[in-house]
Amino acid sequence: MDTLYAVMDAVLPAMFRMKFMKHALLAILLLTPLLSLLGTMAVNRKMAFFSDALGHSALAGVGLGVLLGIENETLCMLLFGLFWAVGISRINRSGRVSADTTISVFSSTGIALGLLILSRHSSFGKYNSLLVGDVLSITPRDLAFLALTLAAGIVLWALMYNRLLLTAVSEPLARSRGVRTALMETLFVCMVAVAVMLSIRWVGVLLINALLILPAAAGRNIARNDRQHALLSVAAGLVSGVAGLCLAYAMDTGVGAAVVACAAVLYLLSLIPDLASRMHQ
Repeated sequence: MDTLYAVMDAVLPAMFRMKFMKHALLAILLLTPLLSLLGTMAVNRKMAFFSDALGHSALAGVGLGVLLGIENETLCMLLFGLFWAVGISRINRSGRVSADTTISVFSSTGIALGLLILSRHSSFGKYNSLLVGDVLSITPRDLAFLALTLAAGIVLWALMYNRLLLTAVSEPLARSRGVRTALMETLFVCMVAVAVMLSIRWVGVLLINALLILPAAAGRNIARNDRQHALLSVAAGLVSGVAGLCLAYAMDTGVGAAVVACAAVLYLLSLIPDLASRMHQ
């Protein structure tokens, strides 16, 4: 790490001389590509609010961990998030309830359950950081874990992408080509659950959905094919992440909110080409 710090000191502006700023920048460079890639498929599959339901379930996961005496909050969030994601997926596939209704029910239940447990004896104050996140508190150990997660996510994405895309376009066609669509969907929602739960501590429950969806939505507005969509979404995520970190430092404000604000600006800018073409018609 010392060599990496020395390189960063040599090439980056003065604001990154502090170690916590270096850690925050590295975390953003590791978090945003995976979230942006997963966001492209969430947008294509019309699952924009799925990550919102998962984010809200993080509170329930931590709450159940408190009840069971489990101190590792990340582990609790991961396990409960996987359970929540599979539950949403299974009910959606049953076709008995519309997808937006299922997601809304799970989202409301998750946050209510978490608040019910964590607010006992007016003790929710110490969990406020889960709502807005704090990327400046990240440690070298966290960075190593995020790097492994990004590497594993990219490998799985490369192996699953074509089958996921075919399933999103036409599930009957995918099944006719031998794709196990139920398995593909389960693996995808589990990937999203892991990415969301690992990001909650630094992005926050209130902002995780925006960070997952906004770069992917911006990329889709200007992409001409699926490859461009993925590349542009990752680029939008990285640009908004780094710009948001710099903006938060300059304005002395929350990093998560600044990153999402920059992503929102990029999304608005991505609308300009389409608006311009319509004006010329």
